[in-house]
Amino acid sequence: MDALGQITALRETLRYHNEKYYNEDAPEISDYEYDMMQRELRALEAEHPELADENSPTRRVGGSASGRFAKVQHAYPLESLQDVFSFDELTEFYTRVEGAVGQTEYVVEYKIDGLSVALEYVDGVFVRGATRGDGQVGEDVTANLKTIREIPQKLENAPPHLIVRGEVYMKRSVFEMLNRELELHEKPLLANPRNAAAGSLRQKDSRITKARKLSIFCFNIQNTDELALESHTAALDYLKRLGFPVSPRYPVYAAPMEVQREIEHMGETRGELDFDIDGAVVKVNSFAQRSVLGSTAKFPRWAAAYKYPPEVKQTLLRDIVISVGRTGVLTPNAVLEPVRLAGTTVAHATLHNRDFIRQLDVRIGDTVSVRKAGEIIPEIIGVVADKRPAQTQPYEMPAFCPVCGAPVFNDEEEAAIRCTGAACPAQLLRNLMHFASRDAMDIDGCGEGNLQKLIDAGLVKSAADLYDLTVEQLLPLGKKVDTWANNLLRGIEASKTRDLSRLLFAFGIRHVGQKAGRVLSDHFGSLDALLAASVEEMTAIRDIGQTTAESIAAWRALEQSQVLIEKLRAAGVNFIGEKTAKSDLLAGKTIVATGSLTLYTRKEINDLIESLGGKASGSVSKKTSYVVAGENAGSKLQKAAELGIPVLTEEEFKKMIEQEES
Repeated sequence: MDALGQITALRETLRYHNEKYYNEDAPEISDYEYDMMQRELRALEAEHPELADENSPTRRVGGSASGRFAKVQHAYPLESLQDVFSFDELTEFYTRVEGAVGQTEYVVEYKIDGLSVALEYVDGVFVRGATRGDGQVGEDVTANLKTIREIPQKLENAPPHLIVRGEVYMKRSVFEMLNRELELHEKPLLANPRNAAAGSLRQKDSRITKARKLSIFCFNIQNTDELALESHTAALDYLKRLGFPVSPRYPVYAAPMEVQREIEHMGETRGELDFDIDGAVVKVNSFAQRSVLGSTAKFPRWAAAYKYPPEVKQTLLRDIVISVGRTGVLTPNAVLEPVRLAGTTVAHATLHNRDFIRQLDVRIGDTVSVRKAGEIIPEIIGVVADKRPAQTQPYEMPAFCPVCGAPVFNDEEEAAIRCTGAACPAQLLRNLMHFASRDAMDIDGCGEGNLQKLIDAGLVKSAADLYDLTVEQLLPLGKKVDTWANNLLRGIEASKTRDLSRLLFAFGIRHVGQKAGRVLSDHFGSLDALLAASVEEMTAIRDIGQTTAESIAAWRALEQSQVLIEKLRAAGVNFIGEKTAKSDLLAGKTIVATGSLTLYTRKEINDLIESLGGKASGSVSKKTSYVVAGENAGSKLQKAAELGIPVLTEEEFKKMIEQEES
């Protein structure tokens, strides 16, 4: 490929990754890979100045202001920083600076890995906050920034006008807590603290932002020309006096060797911090000297960002151990010969899942290459093939849960392998929450916090144990416990009368949701009849497929499932179903509701169809009997016309039912 082709391809690739990183908060490559592409493009553009382009990613800040928020024109540009990747390059920076302004002092700060913002104050009142965007235009996220407790809303003894630049970030401890909660509720996990912070700050609902517990470090006064300040350290000290959180470390050095030692120290100790850094920033301290040095179209000439290279070490893989998460997922983890990596000693690393192990062919006894993904989580990135012992064997994931002994569900189409145990201790909290949830047994007082108390006290080891609780056992567990205990026991007692369909859903059997629970309850009428049914009998029922039937058969064969059932039976929990259908008025008919409805909500009309013996479907096919169409019905209405399926308005549907009933 010629130079033009290389440059064009790199520019397009970098623009794509800019969009993923800055605007979607969903990067697909590491910072290091991105930086190396930037460097390659910069070198090619230097070799071929005739191919220069003002819109090149090397000359513009990567982000842009999205349409989700009002746009803000920055009064002072929010510039990016020039990255350097070695101390030789940093020496070139010193040479350029001192060649222009002579002897100088340098401030060294942590390069916080977060989202850059500008905070504007008028007469001491916080009036507006905006993201960096492309450096010239950002997004107005004032409401979300006001949820960050560390940002002062009102300043004492403040100047008439003040613009402060800061970096919004998420603490590692908060990130880990949020991911534990997301895992518990089977929601997608946050990728890393930087993406989590950026995504949280750009929420349309500021209540979500508040729940994410973001933090900020302020590192610059944008309008220093309006204030009587002579240096960067003086500005940071001034911000601290006003109540802003600033970097916990910003020493000043005159000698480049001292700067280098400080950068090395920051890199060695970064594992001890509760926030992420991806480098160290070196800035000229004097504002007068900064004015002489000026800026390029993208970078200030008075600052440089030293980026820590991703540290990779080789070590011995001693063992592979399996952990079981609270959703039942089996995760393989490597036990390593301890090695020093990015400031901390690493003895364990994630192996992610079965497919990852297969892809790398990781084996116990291998010498492996390890790094910290996102500078946080140690991970294995490769095997040193020429150091592999002859006797090693390919690793196979276990067929049974290492915690409870139940068979695992191993779907070749999925990377995740799950424990099928109904009473697996590793996923007890999640299983109890599901059992007691509103759509299952609907037990008041069984929120996450209360259930965790019961587990911690050793009172509950399976859902059946809820029915053995007594007031005396509950009294020591918290404030106003007598009221809470009595309310909880009343809720548990009331749940004994729930319909069989709810109990089937509460069991958490794979592929048995609310609808399947209703269908099975209606057909078999009792739990005992379902337990005695063959797979063939189950698959003969409309809406119950082979996968669901086999999942039920596997679940009921487990000893722990049988123990759970007998305990619930002894506790007096209802095993009999009340047929959901009020009549067979719509028996054998499949009805699709589409468009904007006014007489019913979507759930109401679907429940009504099923209560009359019909099937509520979400898609139109040859088997569809009627389509009930509201406004803006779209493609489903068009398909109904193509297939010749009768289309009813809501009023016509309601009238049809009333006439049939009469």
